[in-house]
Amino acid sequence: MRGLCLLLLVAVATAERLFTGDQVFRVNVQSEEQLRLLQSLETQEEWEVDFWLHPASAEQPVDIRVPLPSVNPVMEYLDTHSLTYTVIIDNLQDLLDQEKAEMELNRMKERSTRSFNFGAYHTLETIYSWMDTLVAQYSHLVTKQEIGRTYENRPMYVLKFSTGGSRRPAIWLDTGIHSREWVSPATGVWTANKIATDYGTDPSLTSLLDTMDIYLLVLANPDGYAYTHSNDRMWRKTRSRNSGSMCRGVDPNRNWDAAFASGGASKNPCSDSYHGPWAHSEVEVKNVVNLIKSHGNFKSFISVHAYSQLLMYPYGYSCGNIPHKSELDTLGRAAVQKLTSLYGTRYRVGSICNIIYQASGSSIDWSYNLGIKYSFAFELRDTGRYGFILPANQIIPTASETWLALKHMMEYVHDHPY
Repeated sequence: MRGLCLLLLVAVATAERLFTGDQVFRVNVQSEEQLRLLQSLETQEEWEVDFWLHPASAEQPVDIRVPLPSVNPVMEYLDTHSLTYTVIIDNLQDLLDQEKAEMELNRMKERSTRSFNFGAYHTLETIYSWMDTLVAQYSHLVTKQEIGRTYENRPMYVLKFSTGGSRRPAIWLDTGIHSREWVSPATGVWTANKIATDYGTDPSLTSLLDTMDIYLLVLANPDGYAYTHSNDRMWRKTRSRNSGSMCRGVDPNRNWDAAFASGGASKNPCSDSYHGPWAHSEVEVKNVVNLIKSHGNFKSFISVHAYSQLLMYPYGYSCGNIPHKSELDTLGRAAVQKLTSLYGTRYRVGSICNIIYQASGSSIDWSYNLGIKYSFAFELRDTGRYGFILPANQIIPTASETWLALKHMMEYVHDHPY
């Protein structure tokens, strides 16, 4: 009997979280007062709302995932305060079921054809296995390096694209730091393949890699990413245990030593934006910090997130201008023009604090303060129709257009050594 109880407990503990009846509301904010009302809603823990796009300014919409039991109370709250809204997803579980079915179908196709589909979402294990295939195929250019272990003892692998030399000027790219943003690592995988296949045929990329290296961390939060596949598709944070709290995980993009634990991060361990007990408390963050510092010659640091269609530069923790604002803004706008040229996808450009919200402890603020001038963060597709559940058929279009921006930025860094 005791054994049966233990089995039941394990089953409950590992059961996949369902989002049946959960809805995503888009609220159009029209005044500072309405903004404050939404910020107040964000702190009401009893409704367990999940802000996909946070209340930051009166010009930006706010996207909120509302659990089924809270749908009526939240609607009443919005109606009472004359906050206009639309339901952009009426049953989140329907989208998740469709996503899972497509992944299973793709797995079956890949097994039968023994090929890797860049237009599909993959598990951590599949991505890591594919990395070995890429390295084997392009051994003259690509190596896979373990930069450390995660909290749950998974390896963290960086792909290094290099034609020689150990500490040449380098460009850093990372994807997947927030685990539910699946299109980010999917874009990272496509990008890694693009760099490998285009070297030797694309003159500008070849010229760049003849003198510089590119480091690409496809999964910056492996534990969280694995958890989104096994237990909770909406999980964002790491999986570390928090002392004195039942809630697990830290927001790995609030954990960097850049105005740590100031505005735009939460001290509540249960919050999706919890900054952690101290700067670089998360081993996943510390692994990257150690690599960047020990290398000492990174010229650009680019982190890829989703969603909102933004290209941002520092700062997040302050809305004041950085010394290189004019140059970074000009570079960002030129990169976005390249991106838009493919499918007409529109991006906004600006500093994190001014274009989205205040956020302390972010990676690109840390890298910029370290002296890496060309520090940028992307927010990929879309602008809210699907949010974090971007259909797989948009992976390759997203990656393709993003590549045009990335390539322009890397060429600029190559041509403007500092």
